[in-house]
Amino acid sequence: MTPETFIAKWQAANLKERSAAQEHFIELCRLLEEPTPAEADPDGTWYSFEKGTTGGGKGWADVWKRHHFAWEYKGKHKNLDKAFVQLQHYALALENPPLLVVSDMETIRIYTNFTSTRRFSFSE
Repeated sequence: MTPETFIAKWQAANLKERSAAQEHFIELCRLLEEPTPAEADPDGTWYSFEKGTTGGGKGWADVWKRHHFAWEYKGKHKNLDKAFVQLQHYALALENPPLLVVSDMETIRIYTNFTSTRRFSFSE
């Protein structure tokens, strides 16, 4: 998949978050030539979709990779600021990953979450 094909597909897609998030992430992995969660970690112990944030199932990060990132998807044109706040609430239960990522399939925002540092945001 080329970057142009990826962009065109996801700009045209009108799928809800539940229908699109994992496919979007898998295609992003393919585009970047990175293994998907199941390819890298078949047991899902350190890299997985739908990582629970509490024992009671109160929250789920859409994608999580230990010591790397937590990722929260929202539907197209949804409020990514709210998604970021949601992800911040999950961060400690997810071992406080250094990057917090939110996306609505068109925009990807990457926030730094390093201890004792000023927060930065990178947006596509």
